[in-house]
Amino acid sequence: MPAPRSVTSCCPTRSQSRSRASLRSSCKSMRARSLRPLALVLLLAAAAASPQAQAQSYPAKAVRVVVPLPAGGATDVIARAVSQRLSEIWGQQLVIENKGGANTQIGAEVVAKSLPDGYTLLATSESTLAVNPFLYRKLPYEAKDFVPVSGLGTITQALVLHPSVPANTVAEFIALAKSKPGELNYGTLGIGSSSHLNTISFESMAGIKLTPVHYRGGAPALTDVIGGHTQVLFISVTLMHQPWQAGQLKALGVGGVKRVPQFPELPTIAESGLPGYQAVSWFGLFTPAGTPADIVRHINADVQRILSDPAFQEKFLTPSFFEPILGSADEFARYVSAEQVKWGKIIADNKVSAE
Repeated sequence: MPAPRSVTSCCPTRSQSRSRASLRSSCKSMRARSLRPLALVLLLAAAAASPQAQAQSYPAKAVRVVVPLPAGGATDVIARAVSQRLSEIWGQQLVIENKGGANTQIGAEVVAKSLPDGYTLLATSESTLAVNPFLYRKLPYEAKDFVPVSGLGTITQALVLHPSVPANTVAEFIALAKSKPGELNYGTLGIGSSSHLNTISFESMAGIKLTPVHYRGGAPALTDVIGGHTQVLFISVTLMHQPWQAGQLKALGVGGVKRVPQFPELPTIAESGLPGYQAVSWFGLFTPAGTPADIVRHINADVQRILSDPAFQEKFLTPSFFEPILGSADEFARYVSAEQVKWGKIIADNKVSAE
C-alpha cells in the first residue's frame, strides 16, 4: 500500500501573515514618504497662485498700458506721466501702447479680451464706458468687461466765443442765444465728444438752441472759432488759454466746480448764471473684469500715492491743468456709474447717435 502524500496547506501560517502585513505596512510607509514632497510642492504652488500671493509679488514683469487714443492727447499725456512714476515704484517697465480709432473702441476691445491678471491696463477717457455704450447700438465690448482701478484726473472745459459775438458773460450769452434760436454755430471735437455733449447739456439747462458743426479733433475746431467760422466752442483750458490770452477768443467761464487756479479771474459757469452746470473731461485706469481684487487695490494705492504727491502735482498736474481724481477703486467705480447715468440720459433725451 503506497504511503500517503503530504498535503501542503493553502492557508498561510501565522509567521507568513505577519511577514506579509509587515511588507504592506512598509510599502504604505514608502509611498507616504514619496508623496510628501509632491504634496508640499502642490501646496506651495496653490499658495503662490492665491490672489493674496499674486498681489504681494505684483508686478513680476512688464505691464502693458493701452491708451485707445492718439499719442500727445490729454489721455496719453497723463497715462505716460503716471506710468513713469509707477515704473519707478515697481521696478518694472510699463509699456504704453497707443491703439486709437473708432472713438476708443479698438483699444478698449484689446484690453477687454486680455487676461485678467493685472498686466494689461486701459488708460482712457469718459468716452469708453460713460458715453459709447449709449452712443452706439453695437460695441466690441461691454462696460461689465472692465473693473475701475483708479481715477487719474479731470480737465476743465471753458466756454469760449469769437470776439465778434456781443456777449461778455454767461448770462449775456444765454440771453443772446434765446433771442436768436439756432442762429449761433458751435464747434465740436466730433459727434459724442465731450465738447459736443457738454454743449448739449448747456443748451438743455439754459433753454437755448445752437447749431452744431462737427470737427475731427480740437485743433480744427479751435482754429475755426478763432477764424470766426463758428461762434461758440467748449474746449479744454489746456488748448484755449494761449489764444484767449492773445485776445483771439473771449472766455466766458469754466465748467469745473471751482475756478482754475491759474486763471482766478475766470468764473465758473455754475456761478455765472447756470447753477449745477459742469463741463469736464475725466481720465481713469481700468483692468479686465476678473482681475484679483488685491491686485486692483495694489495698483490703486500706488496710483493714489503718485497723484497725492505734492511734487508730482507741482511738476505735472498743475502746469497741465489737471485736477487729480482721488479715492479708492470702489469710489472711482461709483463715480463712473454716476457718469454713465448722467450721459446716458443726456444722449437719450437728445437722440444723439454716432451711427
